[in-house]
Amino acid sequence: MEREPSDGSLFFRRLRNRSHEKMKLRKRKSALYRSPEKSSGRRGDLLGENIYLVLFTVALRTCNCFLVQTSFVPDEYWQSLEVAHHMVFNYGYLTWEWTERLRGYTYPLIFASIYKILHLLGKDSVQLLIWIPRLAQAFLSAIADLRLYSLMKQLENQQVARWVFFCQLCSWFTWYCCTRTLTNTMETVLTIIALFYYPLEGSKSMNSVKYSSLVALAFIIRPTAVIPWIPLLFRHFWQEQRKLDLILHQFLPVGFVTLSWSLIIDRMFFGQWTLVQYNFLKFNVLQNLGTFYGSHSWHWYFSQGFPVVLGTHMPFFIHGCFLAPRRYRILLVTVLWTLLVYSMLSHKEFRFIYPVLPFCMVFCGYSLNHLKTWKKPALSFLFLSNMLLALYTGLVHQRGTLDVMTHIQELRYNNPHKSAASIFVMMPCHSTPFYSHVHYPLPMRFLQCPPDLTGKSQYLDEADIFYLNPLNWLYKEFPNNSTMPTHLIIFSVLEEEINAFLISRNYERTAVFFHTHLPEGRTGSHIYVYERKLKGKLNRR
Repeated sequence: MEREPSDGSLFFRRLRNRSHEKMKLRKRKSALYRSPEKSSGRRGDLLGENIYLVLFTVALRTCNCFLVQTSFVPDEYWQSLEVAHHMVFNYGYLTWEWTERLRGYTYPLIFASIYKILHLLGKDSVQLLIWIPRLAQAFLSAIADLRLYSLMKQLENQQVARWVFFCQLCSWFTWYCCTRTLTNTMETVLTIIALFYYPLEGSKSMNSVKYSSLVALAFIIRPTAVIPWIPLLFRHFWQEQRKLDLILHQFLPVGFVTLSWSLIIDRMFFGQWTLVQYNFLKFNVLQNLGTFYGSHSWHWYFSQGFPVVLGTHMPFFIHGCFLAPRRYRILLVTVLWTLLVYSMLSHKEFRFIYPVLPFCMVFCGYSLNHLKTWKKPALSFLFLSNMLLALYTGLVHQRGTLDVMTHIQELRYNNPHKSAASIFVMMPCHSTPFYSHVHYPLPMRFLQCPPDLTGKSQYLDEADIFYLNPLNWLYKEFPNNSTMPTHLIIFSVLEEEINAFLISRNYERTAVFFHTHLPEGRTGSHIYVYERKLKGKLNRR
């Protein structure tokens, strides 16, 4: 027989049950008590960041794209858009690098895919062919900017990350390059994103397969992209306890897959098996034949190249190098290593060191974070100096070679009766884009400048021979009127030398385009378009 509970025990039991019903734990609203998954989901994040920050960055890089209307180097067209146009529309011109198989089709294939989609949709207008690839590159650059911000937020805190982000966004050289269809631009994008997954001390996003895949892809696109990663890869290997596993189960499979992908793509378009990465390194590094396109002294990157690219960020970079923690030393080593390696090559360009510029922004941001008294003047100086230079180089300096292509477009689209026009660009070779900016098979020609691959000591290309005696060359090249092009495009510095030929062949100047305030050598301040008049007198402007 069970014992009935007493009145006292019943009273205490009811009191205890009632207290459990009333007591409810208050949910913590602090981010410290929230799981990462719920925290990121609550923010409505995109790419791991606040959606408004993402939209702002994409919008800024889109504006960046439309505010860059100048030319930088020929490769932004001739190694990407011109190749893509030839792949899709089966006409155009491929430079000697493609006949010698020094370049791979992986990077142009991105833009060829865009061109093919536009063509299938019936939207392959010349303006879309020009701007959509650049907008795509701008979007990728925006993703890289956000990854740099996310990485610094993990390594430091949101405040330091904001200053690094600010330095990255207001860098004049980044503004100038990040929306151009250059292999160097894609190399920089892949380098930043790979750094996000690299096992830096304090990083929460490290992933060896992801970062090594991005490095391998950058190498496939531009083989010299591996140069900045040599000290980083060595550091990872040195600190990794399971070294054999890292090589056999991560690096080797990633390398095998990406290289196989590159071989298959190039086999499809070259028609034979080709290891373009070896050909590229052999020409530019082992044989150092890039000197054909110019050479500089060994110290050029330290005395000119790096200071120009870094611009007014330089004092903040130096200041940040002394302040940054030791774990960032590997980034500084990477910058110095890259400058030293490229200094050993005779042919030097500003864009070659662009991939390490974001590394420098880490130190610049660290400097700004530690400034107290002079922070506002420093920010104003940094922003205004970079924006003035960015707007000038993006809207004014070297814009004529793109403006003249718009004029050539009009020969076809606005004047159908001039569809029989033919163009001869008598400027330093590859000064202008070609069919990717015309998108119509007009007969066009330019002065060619392939390097000598046979070892001749006194080799001169067509452009060199032309500039030795332009007037004599023209009379020999065009002995009669039947072979004359309808339009000649020249820099202003050439006009006086060939004036007799222009008059004798009834050419009239029909358009003038500003190009640069800093003419140099064969490059003039303006570009002149001459049109041949079959009847009537010549009206000189």
